[in-house]
Amino acid sequence: MLKRISISVFISIFVLSLFVPRAIIHAAELDLAPNAKSAVLMDADTGTIIYEKNSHEKLPPASITKVMTMLLVMESIEQKKLKLTDSVTVSENASSKGGSQIFLEPGESMTVHDLLKGVAIGSANDASVALAEHIGGTEDNFVAMMNKRAVQLGLKDTKFQNPNGLPVADHYSSAYDIALLSRELLKYPEITKYTSMYQDYLRQDSKKPFWLVNTNKLVRFYQGLDGLKTGFTTEARFCLTATAKRDNFRVISVVLGEPDSKMRNQEVSKMLDYAFSQYTNYTFYKKGDLIAKVEVDKGEPEEMLIRAHHSMSILMKKGEDPKQYKKVVHFKELKAPIKQGETIGTIDFTNKEGKVVTHLEITSSRDIQEASLWNAIQKVFTDIFK
Repeated sequence: MLKRISISVFISIFVLSLFVPRAIIHAAELDLAPNAKSAVLMDADTGTIIYEKNSHEKLPPASITKVMTMLLVMESIEQKKLKLTDSVTVSENASSKGGSQIFLEPGESMTVHDLLKGVAIGSANDASVALAEHIGGTEDNFVAMMNKRAVQLGLKDTKFQNPNGLPVADHYSSAYDIALLSRELLKYPEITKYTSMYQDYLRQDSKKPFWLVNTNKLVRFYQGLDGLKTGFTTEARFCLTATAKRDNFRVISVVLGEPDSKMRNQEVSKMLDYAFSQYTNYTFYKKGDLIAKVEVDKGEPEEMLIRAHHSMSILMKKGEDPKQYKKVVHFKELKAPIKQGETIGTIDFTNKEGKVVTHLEITSSRDIQEASLWNAIQKVFTDIFK
């Protein structure tokens, strides 16, 4: 007996909209960051905003820019265009960057792993440019990649001019965009192995070892905090995108334009404390869980097992009963060919009143080709003799 072909497909899931109020708490009602120019507190899993203040104001992000640089590094590794063990030769341009640096010298070679430590822990401007040139060929090409990725992620308040955040005209972002960007970077959990380090060494076996100390002191002092990136320039003032995780609940807190580092850390801690004291989450699907099995008319393959690409949860106030929330999965009538990124279904999460609180779009993570004539004949025989 001939058997039908089946395949397990991991899907990409994007939050289209949140039908609960976009900001559960408004700045006018409760100002968790009174000294920041702008701020956002976000549930990392669902993207739900718990608190916001001037969240779309375009401001200089300083070294928080490096979150995008780190994202492109991680994506290049995932795409097998880059390995952590690759050796990067430092250019004159990269070595000449001022500000925070690891004092790279022209012609020096350093691995991607060590350069990433320099960026994540020491906020090194020279290491950022060295990685940018290695990935993009030139710094300008890499900046173009940064802006293209920003558009793809829907960052409407963002424009980059360099990979490190050094002051330059027309280089800006917003607290909301930085929260979205941070959420995207956290899809690569291994990045927190770098951003959570409080101290480490570079060139440890050489005559000139370099001691790295994390610019984000909260990784040492705040429970569960493991990233992500600080920023400071005279224009931007003190900035931070921070993330902390307790149990399965991860939160992102962003502040821009704080008057000093002490106030920055206090207000980020206050925002995180609020989230962990008032909210929790409930997981409907863990990564790899089966969501559905669907048929693809005239497809090759003709059957897909749809599995969650990452854990999926809803944000709840503490004390709420998770059983009041229901999930409803809808799939389109699928017919080949299907392109990667094409919408194939939706998932709605509803509360006890039947109101949709989160609406997710399911997209195909791969191309599904139209079946060949031979496969069509095989299918006929399979249906006859099964």
